Amino acid sequence: MRRRTLIKNFAWIAALAPSAAGEFCSRNGYSPAFSVQDRLEQGPFEIDQDEGWLTVLFTTASARPLRNPGLGLVGYTWEENGPSLAVRARKKTLEQQVGETASLPFVDVLYIRCDWRNVQSRPGRLDLDPVWKLTLDAARQHGLRVAFRVQMSNPEFQPEQIALPDFLRAKVPLVKIGSLARRGNKEYVEPRYDHPEFRKAFSELNQLLAAEFDGDPLIEWVDLMQYGFWGEGHTGELPNPFADYATAERTFAEITAEQLVAWKKTPLAVNTQPDISHVGNRRIMDMAMRGGAWLRSDSIKLEEPIQIDNLANRPPWLACILEDGDLRRYDIAELQPDSAGVNAVENRMLHALDLKSNYWSLWTESDNLKSYNERYPRGFERLRTNLGYRLRPAWVWQRKRAGTSELIIGVANSGVSGVPGVLWLEIKSPDAGWRLRGALDPGHPYGGGLREGSFLLPHAFSGKVHLSAQIEMRPRVFKPVAWACEQEVNTDGSIAVDVKRFDDPAWRKGI
Repeated sequence: MRRRTLIKNFAWIAALAPSAAGEFCSRNGYSPAFSVQDRLEQGPFEIDQDEGWLTVLFTTASARPLRNPGLGLVGYTWEENGPSLAVRARKKTLEQQVGETASLPFVDVLYIRCDWRNVQSRPGRLDLDPVWKLTLDAARQHGLRVAFRVQMSNPEFQPEQIALPDFLRAKVPLVKIGSLARRGNKEYVEPRYDHPEFRKAFSELNQLLAAEFDGDPLIEWVDLMQYGFWGEGHTGELPNPFADYATAERTFAEITAEQLVAWKKTPLAVNTQPDISHVGNRRIMDMAMRGGAWLRSDSIKLEEPIQIDNLANRPPWLACILEDGDLRRYDIAELQPDSAGVNAVENRMLHALDLKSNYWSLWTESDNLKSYNERYPRGFERLRTNLGYRLRPAWVWQRKRAGTSELIIGVANSGVSGVPGVLWLEIKSPDAGWRLRGALDPGHPYGGGLREGSFLLPHAFSGKVHLSAQIEMRPRVFKPVAWACEQEVNTDGSIAVDVKRFDDPAWRKGI
């Protein structure tokens, strides 16, 4: 990216961001990151021009799991410690582990969390670890999607190995930030994120990753590459490596801005860690949310009230990604249900519904996941039938209006979250060769809600039309949505609506 363009983009994003002393999440302070094109009329639909009406479609909510974009259970093929315990113990190959995770019937997304050294070994190009090809191939084979995070810092392998690739380690100073007794008194180091060589290499990494994956239909989301341990925006109880707060916040804001500018087609996700390391997290979260980034947390029980509040009360058009980093093995031998019969993992995963989450993470242990689901099936079942959004055309009305027919679509959402983006509706006549498209307002219908939108049909049309839906998750990036209804749908995912003739005796007027 040219320096002048980069500076202009920094200035644009900085203008959106408040000072660090400002409130993080004003309930009404956020607007969608992109405007709605071709907005449908969304009511209220009064009866003052009603010349007759009838209900032409009336559907029942389905509880069957759906693999729609913007929601699902996330199986890990690689995490901050590497692959599964079985692979590390050489009881399985990495290929076997990835294949087994992808074949679990409740997995919707495969996830890679790896170090910078796992994606680049020399300047100017990506050198992806074998887990990337295995994961992408498995996703294609099983009809799944992929998400990932590249970490600039990872305490798991220190001091023997740091997250930076070797070619960069010799150029960037490493700052000792202290040790933790509960982690064996290892001496931890952090790179100088503000060092010119780090910034130059980071800019190249960001551009290389975006060139490879931005807009790839397999990629569901990408975690922002954030400061600190595991890329979560903190260094735990230890200090940050910056000279002062101003340098820390400015650096963190600039590397965030670079990513918001580069990734135009694939959603980004920002970790909602409070600013315990004094590096400007509040500003980063505000920038990211205004840029359309989703929200995520790497814990659900061990979090402060403010983090839970921010996740639960996020703008409804932003998705939420949750995991529990504490209990990640799903080992039934380690779980003892409480007096209510609820085990600790199930308790955590069901709290994801309280936060109106879109995703829940499953980590790497495919054998344990299978055994856990057989012993405690309720948790995954509830998530698969409530997580995210679940849409159906609950009502479709036909009205006589303006000399033709108007269809009013009442889209109900029986899921817990809003639509992660903008919902587009389309009706088309398979015989007459016409189609109409239009969008609802961002996030609508919200979780548990209903939103109406209307179409005026071609003059004197009657017969079958097909109604379908797509989500615009990033500007002009559309993904089809499967209806969550019991009634039969067509092979292309649409549902048939029977538009009546004006002389049909079923017409009603008034009540």
